[in-house]
Amino acid sequence: MKIIVPMAGRGSRLRPHTLTIPKPLIPIAGKPIVHRLVEDIAGVLNQAIEEVAFIIHESFGKTVESELIAIAEKLGAKGTIYYQNEALGTGHAIMCAKDSLSGPAVIAYADTLIRADFDLDKSADSVIWVKQVDQPEAFGVINLNEANEIVELVEKPKEFVSDLAVIGIYYFKDVAVLKNELQLVLDNNIIHGGEYQINDGIKQMMAKGMKFVPGQVDEWMDCGNKDVTVDTNNRMLGFLHHDGEHLIDEHVKLENATIIPPCYIGEGVVLSNATIGPNVSLGKGCRVSNSTISNSLIQTHTTIKNAKLTNAMIGNHVSYDGDFTKVSIGDYSVLE
Repeated sequence: MKIIVPMAGRGSRLRPHTLTIPKPLIPIAGKPIVHRLVEDIAGVLNQAIEEVAFIIHESFGKTVESELIAIAEKLGAKGTIYYQNEALGTGHAIMCAKDSLSGPAVIAYADTLIRADFDLDKSADSVIWVKQVDQPEAFGVINLNEANEIVELVEKPKEFVSDLAVIGIYYFKDVAVLKNELQLVLDNNIIHGGEYQINDGIKQMMAKGMKFVPGQVDEWMDCGNKDVTVDTNNRMLGFLHHDGEHLIDEHVKLENATIIPPCYIGEGVVLSNATIGPNVSLGKGCRVSNSTISNSLIQTHTTIKNAKLTNAMIGNHVSYDGDFTKVSIGDYSVLE
């Protein structure tokens, strides 16, 4: 089994946090989004992973590439890096990894997280994972026939088709079939919304009678913008706490401080005259004093003083001293 992970660019909806690091490497409950995604997929597939291929922008740099390779190697898999330096769509991104497109594979976009427990339908040519949503008109959705097979993909339907939204995770029994169809999309310059789309390759597979079935996840968590990323961090902390995962480093220094679970508290954190939680992630090396923080995601080596924060997202190496509440502050900022 292979896992193919298109990561695209840094992402504009989560700025300023993506100005210095790519969005998929922003930590959720202390671990980068893409790291959690790959581990979760490998866990639910419950089979050996041969290769993890990451499609990134070349500007991510060698340090990021090394971190991604390490994610694959931790699973006992080969890590491969491919580049997509122009934002030409999902289909184009996948084809940037065409040398790895053979055999069974899962394709998963790196700005989403899941909680799921499923078995692959071995009789299907492909599985498209979906989640029931309240506003299907805002998503791409699937249309099913009476046999519970996917017969159509509809992008943001104006009239009701179904409430099962495509979440961006796909299984292909032989991903080389998708590669062949996407090659035709590229060769024939089939473009929608100014981009080459994976859906055009999938639709050609459907037209040839290949069997597509839905898979459903228990939880689908987005990391598209600041508010939903903070909410995803909150939800993930709750899941991990329920699972009994140890989230607080044993060497955290507490001086008249209280931690209200669930929280992730990283290595070398110092808390003084502070109340932290619930639903707070504090990355390694953070120092918090005379402050109350809840429902917030704070990355590494950041100092916070005299603050009362909720629904806050703060980057790395930030110095923050103040009484603002809902904030979104990127790396290396100083507010005094």
